[in-house]
Amino acid sequence: MQRDINVAQYEKAIQAAFREVADALAERATLAEQLDARRRLVDATAAGYRLAEARYQGGLDSYLGLLDAQRSLYAAEQDLIGARLAEAANRVTLYKVLGGGWH
Repeated sequence: MQRDINVAQYEKAIQAAFREVADALAERATLAEQLDARRRLVDATAAGYRLAEARYQGGLDSYLGLLDAQRSLYAAEQDLIGARLAEAANRVTLYKVLGGGWH
């Protein structure tokens, strides 16, 4: 009787471990896509900022347009930093659920 209970508990623990690893790997794939999208957004907003700066320097646009482009660039960079943080946290989680010596 006790042996059956122990086996059932062991099987439950194994299933939970596999589920945690699968969840962390699935999240990792999603985070990779998000990072790629955020990098492209930063590149695009940086190009927009350079264009706004050139237009301002050439007298074609107001300083407000330049500031708005700068704000957009900073927001995109902040989003990228947040995505990098989430990816780093996912790495830690994956290391932990794979039994990487976490105490």
